[in-house]
Amino acid sequence: MVNWFIVPATAMRLCGKHILVGISGGIAAYKIPELIRSLVKAGAEVRVATTRNALQFVTELTLQTVSGSRVYSDVFAAINEHSTEHISLPDWCDAMIVAPATANVIGKMAAGIADDALTTTICSCVARKPILVAPAMNDKMWESPATRQAIATIRGWEKVRVIEPAEGPLACGTSGKGRMPEIEELQEALEYILAPQDMAGKKILITAGGTQEKIDPVRFISNYSTGKMGMALAHECARRGAEVTLVCGDVSAPLYNPFGAIRRIDALSAEAMHQACLAEWDHMDGAILCAAVADFTPATPAAEKIKKQPGQTEMHLELRTTPDIARALGESKHAGQKLIGFALETEHEKENALRKLERKKMDGIVLNSLRDAGAGFGTDTNRVTIINSDNKEAELPLLSKADVAAHIIDTFFT
Repeated sequence: MVNWFIVPATAMRLCGKHILVGISGGIAAYKIPELIRSLVKAGAEVRVATTRNALQFVTELTLQTVSGSRVYSDVFAAINEHSTEHISLPDWCDAMIVAPATANVIGKMAAGIADDALTTTICSCVARKPILVAPAMNDKMWESPATRQAIATIRGWEKVRVIEPAEGPLACGTSGKGRMPEIEELQEALEYILAPQDMAGKKILITAGGTQEKIDPVRFISNYSTGKMGMALAHECARRGAEVTLVCGDVSAPLYNPFGAIRRIDALSAEAMHQACLAEWDHMDGAILCAAVADFTPATPAAEKIKKQPGQTEMHLELRTTPDIARALGESKHAGQKLIGFALETEHEKENALRKLERKKMDGIVLNSLRDAGAGFGTDTNRVTIINSDNKEAELPLLSKADVAAHIIDTFFT
């Protein structure tokens, strides 16, 4: 075995980062202590700036307790650590998030109005550090021409990224677009704006999840894949600046796509996934085939539900082979394209993976085994061996699937 890179124990993307959390006076402010707690758990150092109205929804003591730092809420407070907190906080931070960002604060931001602790801080930060803005308001306020114009203005600024509000129940009792995204999505978006853009300009095709091979209108052949590894790869590529086309079979893992860098194509069967991949492959820089594609499919799916007959004890199902997506892409690969596959084996793991690597003209393969505890289907972790076309290999320890994805990208695409 040849290790051609050093494997760190973990790749916590927010560890050691300085995150400035700005809170304005919307009902969603009550969720922000949980965001701060999550950021701190991820290894970030957090400080908080608020409007006075924000403290009507969440107390200063709560914010100070979860962040471990004094809250900046009054420009003229005698307890401020510096006389110009709105300057020193942007100097300190690596990134700022404004959540919730009300229509009022977004309007002030667009107009350059700085008349309280939060807006003066934003004004000082906006040209120097990345800022994530998470709007949250009633749907009627979100659709206001003034709000739409303000959003368009700040979206045009180099350092600002706006995450779209979600649709759903609103505080007024109605339903519509205006909810603040969930905490996990906000944290994912922060990871996006802090990630190195070392895949900028690359177009990557990724397959994820298991396929469903139809037996009749109510039954199908499938496997245990949840799509977690494929989703982790899509997130990692998009986070680092790539344009991702994600071809999904049956997946249960969530897809976070805060800035629209991931284009999703649903293809439930092996044939549908084959056609989708062939249609996209020619203009891609690379592909990572992570989906668990069925090797066999019913030769003649029944048009109606197959009924068990009285006294019947057996049923014979004729199967045929499915299209070989990896082989098709490998044989049509042109100069500069990279094709990476996965091999999940239960016996003779390395020998089978090496044969697959060579036979399908791939540039690398990621081997994992159901023998490894914490690896395989449905887990949040994986233990893999990465092998390149020169048969050099690197065995990774048990890592989160997000960290495994980072190693795969580092190995083959950067």
